[in-house]
Formats: sequence, C-alpha cells, structure tokens
Amino acid sequence: MSRNDREIQERRFAHEIRTALDAATDELPADLTDRLAAARRMALARKKAEAPVRVPQLAMPGGHSPVFEEDEDTPLHRAGAWLRRGALVWTLVALGAGLIGIYHWQQQKRVEELADIDAAMLLDDLPPTAYADQGFHVFLKRGQ
Repeated sequence: MSRNDREIQERRFAHEIRTALDAATDELPADLTDRLAAARRMALARKKAEAPVRVPQLAMPGGHSPVFEEDEDTPLHRAGAWLRRGALVWTLVALGAGLIGIYHWQQQKRVEELADIDAAMLLDDLPPTAYADQGFHVFLKRGQ
C-alpha cells in the first residue's frame, strides 16, 4: 500500500470519526466537552510542532535555498506582511493618481484644441456669424 493510499484511508477514517462525534455532541455533558476541547488543543499544538518545514523547490544562486514557514509569527515576518500590504496600497494609489493625471491631461489637450479652433475663427476674414449661418454651409458645399 502506497503512502498516498494510506493517507487517504486515514482521512476517511478521521472523517467517519468526526461525523460520529458531531452527531452525538449535543448529548455530551459539559465537563466531558471541556476535556475534549483541551485534548484537541493539545493535539493540535503537538501536530503543529511536528509539521515539517516546507522548503521551496527553486534554488537560489550559489546553492542557497530560503526556508519559509507557513505560520511564522516573528516581528520580521509581521513587518514583511505590513510592507506587502503597504506596497499594495501604494500601488493602487499610484494607479489611481495615474488615471486621474491621464484624465486631466486629455481634458487639457481638448481645451487647447478648442482654443486653436477659436483662434483660427477669430483670425479668419469671415465674421464668426457666417459660420453659424446655414446658408453659408450650403454655399461652401456647393462651391466644392
């Protein structure tokens, strides 16, 4: 029997036990549930102490490979977590600021284009009212 098959059988057995215990939980006296809870905490603490350290598969240059523990609770690990969160927040702030900057830049370009059109109209020989006259537009279309 392979290790994988054994683990699957152990998980199935644990699931059956858990199901049976869950079905009878409401009928247990309070002192027994307290003792069971304490035993569970002790078992989890023991299991956590036995848990193997996971080593990443990637090797670093020079043959060194970093070791990462899942539930590490050191000040350095907590600081790293805060730095990652802060980097995410600053990335989102920078993205928002960039989008706002692009919007304002496009608005400024549009204002400049409209100003160029207004300046061309004012410098033209025709009065501005000619551009508003429908007959003038018909005249321009026929002339072309």
